[in-house]
Amino acid sequence: MRQATFSNKQDASNYVAQYIVDKINSFRPTPLKPFILGLPTGSSPEGIYKKLIEYYNQGKISFQNVVTFNMDEYVGLSPVNDQSYHYFMYNKFFNHIDIPKENINILNGLSNNIEQECKNYEEKIKKYGKIHLFLGGLGIEGHLAFNETGSSRDSITRKIELVPSTIEANSRFFDNDLNKVPKFALSVGISTILDNSEEIIVIILGKNKKFALDQTINGKMGSKYPSSWLQDHPNVLLVSDFEAYPKL
Repeated sequence: MRQATFSNKQDASNYVAQYIVDKINSFRPTPLKPFILGLPTGSSPEGIYKKLIEYYNQGKISFQNVVTFNMDEYVGLSPVNDQSYHYFMYNKFFNHIDIPKENINILNGLSNNIEQECKNYEEKIKKYGKIHLFLGGLGIEGHLAFNETGSSRDSITRKIELVPSTIEANSRFFDNDLNKVPKFALSVGISTILDNSEEIIVIILGKNKKFALDQTINGKMGSKYPSSWLQDHPNVLLVSDFEAYPKL
């Protein structure tokens, strides 16, 4: 695992944004050879998306030949609900760049057949061969996407029941009302991420992520802290600020 640590959140976010731009531009994607990008939601990647939009407006990057796969979505929220991850991604990123709508892939939390929805998503990722760059965030207890404690190394895209700590952490987006937070989500699995990605970048910001980052780097690989499974991938870059990794 490689690590890059910065004095503040903005510098860390700017670094990741530049890294993504360089990767896409060096790949030189075309309609027949698109660049496949995995994307997260949440507060951690917001600065990255803001910087990517800035680079797009400056003419330094185009997303015309980029295909994206988001990591997760709540079950039961409409795409127009302002707390859905569909809404987040369009509001924070997709509406401000030139990516074709047909190139955007987000799990459908309103599907009438959740099992089939997850199977189709998994198969579509595999159809492209590899995700060239998978950008992820990190939960306070080491969850990756919505792969909560107990997620196995061979887990794939599926419906997940959210643990109390995740519901509590996400309640800030739901008027701090635990009852308003969805209790289930759809999420790519650990295997989906590790076995289908050429490279993985995880952005870790804030002192409340210090424990999770420590377990990711130094913890024993296992289901207790799912992000520890990242140790089983040959090309992982962890980008953090000093608050998340003050021992550096």
